[in-house]
Amino acid sequence: MSKVNKIFEENNNNPEIQAIKKAIKETKQKRMYIRYQVILYHLKGHTNIEISKLVDLAQHTVGIYIKKYKQNGLDGLVMHHSSGAPRMLTDAQEQKLYDVISTKTPDEVGFAYRKNWTSSLAVQWVKVNFKVEYSINGMLDLLHRIKLSYSRPTYTLAKADPEKQEVFKQEFEGLKKPS
Repeated sequence: MSKVNKIFEENNNNPEIQAIKKAIKETKQKRMYIRYQVILYHLKGHTNIEISKLVDLAQHTVGIYIKKYKQNGLDGLVMHHSSGAPRMLTDAQEQKLYDVISTKTPDEVGFAYRKNWTSSLAVQWVKVNFKVEYSINGMLDLLHRIKLSYSRPTYTLAKADPEKQEVFKQEFEGLKKPS
């Protein structure tokens, strides 16, 4: 029997390799597929450097996957929910931001001649009060997370006379349409 046939026969009889091949066939997630491939190559005798080139991952990442597999088997490769980046504001600071934006106008908290909150004003307020810098998009994400949404303000005059408004509308329509 040739050396190639011997290696092929060993790989086909190895239960670990069979389990990995089965997992590869069953997964629908690309990231899990790559993790399984790393282990398959490892079990077939490839070095971490070779594996990193084959699957286009950093050697360090390949090493992590192999270590997790050796410690916990296939279950060690399962991805858990990523918590994302840590928040830059504490819960108390987020609540303070929510309270300020929902109860005060910008000119009441130091932004002269500004009546409506914008994300850029919120960025400035957070920087001044909490010494934390946000990008505009980061602030929009934060405002969304704390259940604040943007709507364009509309104004109605409290003392407006409905009859005079109606007369004005009719006169205005007459001006728009040439006779």
